[in-house]
Amino acid sequence: MSLNVGLNASLSDKLVAEARSWCGTPYRHQASCKGVGADCLGLLRGVYLALYGTPPETPPAYAAFGMAGESELLYDAAARYLRPVIGPHHAPQKADILLFRMRRNLPMRHVGIVSTPTHMVHAVSGVGVCEVPLTRWWIRHCAARFVFPTEGISDE
Repeated sequence: MSLNVGLNASLSDKLVAEARSWCGTPYRHQASCKGVGADCLGLLRGVYLALYGTPPETPPAYAAFGMAGESELLYDAAARYLRPVIGPHHAPQKADILLFRMRRNLPMRHVGIVSTPTHMVHAVSGVGVCEVPLTRWWIRHCAARFVFPTEGISDE
């Protein structure tokens, strides 16, 4: 586990610019194609691909909403590719990756990329990829924070 060392400003700017470039992409469950369709995981996978030049693992089929007792597949995958941030979830930093639990007894099933300390980019069913305020509701439902690793960033 790593402390919240954050990312340097240029990497944070690059990550947020890439995430914002997905805004307007329609919502499509299990898709990850900028301008064509993406869900929240697809957005994260697309940003990862743009930054590193290779995609992370292909996820198995997954339901849009979790059920009590299911394993934490989203968290486990994030832990394989991203660096965990130790610290309070109420103070997200630019370029943090936030994982959300929609209800206390359900697994983490949503992800957003912090664009400013008060906003995030995420994919919303029926809306698409958009930048929204990071409200108290979102902060209360945040269950984990990660940052992208600094090694392996593509220079393109």
